[in-house]
Amino acid sequence: MLFSLAVAALAGSVSSTILWDGRFNDLSTSTDLNTWSWSNQVGPYQYYIHGSSAVTSYINLATAYKNPADSGSAQGAKFTLDSTAYWNGQTMRRTELIPQTTAAINSGKVWYHFSMKRSATNPPSIYREHQINFFESHFTEMKAGWISGEAGTSDSKLQWFVSGTSKWSVNWDVDVWHNVAYEIDFTANTVAFWHSTGLSPLTLTVAAVSTSASSNGADWHLGVLELPVNGQADTTEDYYFSGVYVESGSLTRSVAGPGGVVVSSSSSPGSPVTSAPSSPTTFVTSPTPAGPTSSAPAVDNLAKYSQCGGTDWTGSGICVAGTTCVVTNEWYSQCL
Repeated sequence: MLFSLAVAALAGSVSSTILWDGRFNDLSTSTDLNTWSWSNQVGPYQYYIHGSSAVTSYINLATAYKNPADSGSAQGAKFTLDSTAYWNGQTMRRTELIPQTTAAINSGKVWYHFSMKRSATNPPSIYREHQINFFESHFTEMKAGWISGEAGTSDSKLQWFVSGTSKWSVNWDVDVWHNVAYEIDFTANTVAFWHSTGLSPLTLTVAAVSTSASSNGADWHLGVLELPVNGQADTTEDYYFSGVYVESGSLTRSVAGPGGVVVSSSSSPGSPVTSAPSSPTTFVTSPTPAGPTSSAPAVDNLAKYSQCGGTDWTGSGICVAGTTCVVTNEWYSQCL
């Protein structure tokens, strides 16, 4: 009986793997981005789309810059557009990072995760279009501000676009973390939108939409491109990002994130980050069985760094020998 239950639990498990981890855990400060170049392609990000000033004019890292629910990240990032943020003589202000990876983040079904917010300090302009976290073909992206061609002259909404068409929008309020996963099926040519705010787990907000989903694996831009508008003077704008990674297999709905959660860190901006191994990281969960489960024996099938509990977790089993289920917060516990 015990063997049958174990086999059933393992057969029903769903594996999720981090293909690329951009949660800033491998960076002590944003100046670490300077180590990347076309001749020295190291680190989690390509860093070349920015203005002419030092990196700290455009990107800074701090624990205060992340979603508090994102226990998978030791810190978040503040991206800035200032009066120098023009790349290669363009008229568009831009601060963007691109994944540095050879992983298959551009095939099959994958989920692109991130959390984002704005502050009352240096808010994005509502008078011009901002393209946020986009692919170069712009088949899916976030947008904020007045969208080119809209009626009127301003727009306070945050929106999700597919191939130039808005599919979702909300008023972009101050200090609200918006948690997003683009569910991209490069085989079926569809994209769906998972979303939540604050601590809440992701929910399917817009079902799969047909689009020409294409990527070469190095054309997803984390950051902001701002289109110019005549008569609108540049002002400094800040954008905050947290929980950035790409996974395959199944979707992690918890904002705390999957494996690779930070074990311990007393870091502040400028100090090293201590984290569990982050790439690639696999965890296994099983659906909650139907009916009463109180008498069902636990199955020793949860690998080290797997999620093992937390609000809305639907898995089962116990941590493998040598590890124990450690509570990170109410949303996430992990085998450590």
